[in-house]
Amino acid sequence: MTDRKPPRVVIIGGGFGGMSAARALRRARVDVTLVDRTNHHVFQPLLYQVATATLSETDITAPIRYLLRKQANTRVLMGEVVDVDVAQRTVRLDDGSELPYDYLIVAAGARHSYFGRDAWEALAPGLKSIEDALEMRRRFLLAFEQAEREPDPAAREALLTFVIVGAGPTGVELAGMVPTISRDTLAPDYRAVDTRRVRVVLVEGGPRILPTFPEELAARARRDLEELGVEVRTGQLVTDVSADGVTVAGERLHAATVFWAAGNAASALGGRLGAPVDRAGRVLVSPDLSLPGRPELFVVGDLAAVVSEGKAVPGVAPAANQEGTHAARMIVRDLQARPRVPFRYWNKGDLATIGRNRAIASFGERLHLTGTIAWFFWLFVHILYLAGFRNRLSVLLEWGYAYFTYQRGARLIIEPVRHNPAPAAAPVLTPKW
Repeated sequence: MTDRKPPRVVIIGGGFGGMSAARALRRARVDVTLVDRTNHHVFQPLLYQVATATLSETDITAPIRYLLRKQANTRVLMGEVVDVDVAQRTVRLDDGSELPYDYLIVAAGARHSYFGRDAWEALAPGLKSIEDALEMRRRFLLAFEQAEREPDPAAREALLTFVIVGAGPTGVELAGMVPTISRDTLAPDYRAVDTRRVRVVLVEGGPRILPTFPEELAARARRDLEELGVEVRTGQLVTDVSADGVTVAGERLHAATVFWAAGNAASALGGRLGAPVDRAGRVLVSPDLSLPGRPELFVVGDLAAVVSEGKAVPGVAPAANQEGTHAARMIVRDLQARPRVPFRYWNKGDLATIGRNRAIASFGERLHLTGTIAWFFWLFVHILYLAGFRNRLSVLLEWGYAYFTYQRGARLIIEPVRHNPAPAAAPVLTPKW
């Protein structure tokens, strides 16, 4: 008599949710297949440091195969999922092949949202992937190169103006890093342009920055930004983005570089699962993170609209980690004939860095940290959660080097690969005033 074959578990996405799910199944009697359109896992909280030339892309990435190499029950496939047949329990890839599953964990993530103005993406890139970060870095550094040879003062001023749309953690961290690098790192390198005269405008449509943080910490972060010279504009909406700048609350801001950090749109894959979604495209899941009526199908991470103890779970890396682990544990409970339990989110704290020796940290209602203490705690936590010893050591050395020398080691302008015929240059880099 032969043993029954282990259940087949397919995981879509190699981000925080997908990787946590795979690792939580390492000792389970299941066959795991993880599918991702890239071959690497990205530590997204530090993407902005790649975008601002502080870290190299290799510092915050690691091959998925390497990270899961010791899991004998797991294989990794590089491919893009184009459809899911929930009735037949199959996942279809872009090459036409299909993966049958007994359990499916969808952790496909999200992209930045332009609220119906998709044409703005070419003018104001967001920050969700390594490709996004490299494009941001290219535009950031190229603005100074163009300003160095620009004879017209008005055009030079526009080249040194950076507008960041959205004041969540990503927008705030970008806004704090741009003036820090421009003044401390780049100033000695240029002769015809004074990079210390950079203008950074942070625009937020809501009443305050960092809306998920306690109000007193958000106010402290705003003061820190303003001390760095950042213009913080709250309660103002961006109504137009073009090659020569943006329109904010009726005012035209001439800027060669615009970065977008204003919203998220869930992966389109969520709409193909046959489940209800919210306005952002996130799948409305059951308390155990499965789809209603589909106990074999789980959705985690940014693609899931999760409620824990009556509160919406934020779309942050710790939440995705916990959700991926919970989904895996529910599969193990099924195999052990044990009842499932609802997902409980444990908020380990909220952190945001504003610049050198400037950060805020919230650990519940009573414990708040600011300034240098919060900044060093932010450094420690991010190094701790990086994937792999090599990345931790590399980032630690880079940060130590940058702290004592004010230099950044990843200031490379890398042009995107262009195929024949070559497309026109990104319009944001060729403004007309």
